[in-house]
Amino acid sequence: MDPVIKIENISKIYHVGNVEVRALDGVSLHIRKNEYVALMGPSGSGKSTLMNILGCLDTPSKGLYHIGGQNVGVMTDRKLAEIRNREIGFVFQTFNLLPRYSALENVSLPMVYAGVNKATRDRRGKEVLAQVSLENRMEHKPNELSGGQRQRVAVARALVNSPSIILADEPTGNLDSHTSQNIMALFSNIHQSGNTIILVTHEEHIARYAHRIIRLRDGKIESDERNPDIKTE
Repeated sequence: MDPVIKIENISKIYHVGNVEVRALDGVSLHIRKNEYVALMGPSGSGKSTLMNILGCLDTPSKGLYHIGGQNVGVMTDRKLAEIRNREIGFVFQTFNLLPRYSALENVSLPMVYAGVNKATRDRRGKEVLAQVSLENRMEHKPNELSGGQRQRVAVARALVNSPSIILADEPTGNLDSHTSQNIMALFSNIHQSGNTIILVTHEEHIARYAHRIIRLRDGKIESDERNPDIKTE
């Protein structure tokens, strides 16, 4: 099976004054459809830079990136935006919800950008909110929801356009341990439904939910191993 994500010899170089900083240094990585991958590493390891490149939020200084067989490096900004909106669902540590919008309106936003009509947006938005067990909170605004409920809204928003890939950046970073377990159980259900999940975390107990754990250090892949705690067929 061809990988859904294929990066070859990716580097990302920043210039700070006269100093060259290599955030990523020759990283190669293949991720197959329906894999559940955790990216780990200390601060400055390059994991967030790699996540931004995988999510088409940033471009590498050198190297090749293919997503779904398409070469990201030759895409226009408009095409990149289409890929982000259609193929990738994002979940962030800080939820990134609009405070004046209801849960349903927040979830529906990616469909607005995709040009979907309101009736379809409302129907699909209600579907994914029910999927994350928030059917009774659709009209609530973010400040009327708990941290765990806000993250569930963010997960529903990530799912609404039926993307093939979910990118989650420290999705439990602002949550207590019990709520974190609930959110990670939700990710496991999403994975079982067929999505590819890539999770960035610095917490070992969160990474253990993934089937494959990739550790970065100083912009390079230090290790790439199957999670021995999870049996796969």
